[in-house]
Amino acid sequence: MTFAFQRAELMAHAERFREQFATAEPFPHVVIEDFLPPSALEPVLEEFPEPRGVTWQEFDSAKEIKLALSDTELMGPVTRNLLHEFNGQVFVDFLEALTGITGLIPDPHFDGGGLHQSRAGGYLKVHADFNKTKRLNLHRRLNGILYLNRDWSPEWGGDLELWDSDMTACVKRVAPLFNRFLIFATTDNANHGLPDPITCPPDRARRSMALYYYTNGRPQEEFSGEHSTLFRQRPGEDFKGTFRQRLKRWAPPALADLFSRRGA
Repeated sequence: MTFAFQRAELMAHAERFREQFATAEPFPHVVIEDFLPPSALEPVLEEFPEPRGVTWQEFDSAKEIKLALSDTELMGPVTRNLLHEFNGQVFVDFLEALTGITGLIPDPHFDGGGLHQSRAGGYLKVHADFNKTKRLNLHRRLNGILYLNRDWSPEWGGDLELWDSDMTACVKRVAPLFNRFLIFATTDNANHGLPDPITCPPDRARRSMALYYYTNGRPQEEFSGEHSTLFRQRPGEDFKGTFRQRLKRWAPPALADLFSRRGA
């Protein structure tokens, strides 16, 4: 049967976690375990595209190594249905009740969202997300991340780190465990990332589904001007990157690919 969110179940979550979301440190967020029936997620795992199975958007720089897929036409039917449920009326009503943010608008294009995966060596340095989408001309207010990793070992890393506003300390870590759902407010001080390279086996990947929600405007005290992703260095960190990554910025694609194959 096709999965669909049930309003009563979600509103119970909203009632239970509303205060926790509002008072969480270092910024408003909540982690909900066992968020979906396992039967709704197993087919998503089965049809999750491999890195070479479809054309993923590849990020490879000193600040991030990851793959992203936002084109729903390249996804399986169960995955597409679940993404549409996350963008639907019942789920948006739940988010408004949980967070107190009204007038939420989901992104039908999944710009920057959709499916993400990182193989061994992948990372995403600590950052605050872009705060406005040019395509929709809306302000980004919430991130939702559903983790899709069965039997994930702590020794592989991959925890999402939540840092304080002045980047002096990691306040919380969220392991990317199967069926764990993270929701957090998207502001200039919502510093987060998985900054250290993942060490999972070569046949595994850190996989997730990412959802973003917007409003037409935002509280004045939250807006410091439109900006793209703001990467923040941890104490003692330097975004130098590898020779191969620097080469890719300036060299013709064929030359960069040659060095990539040689492991430069």
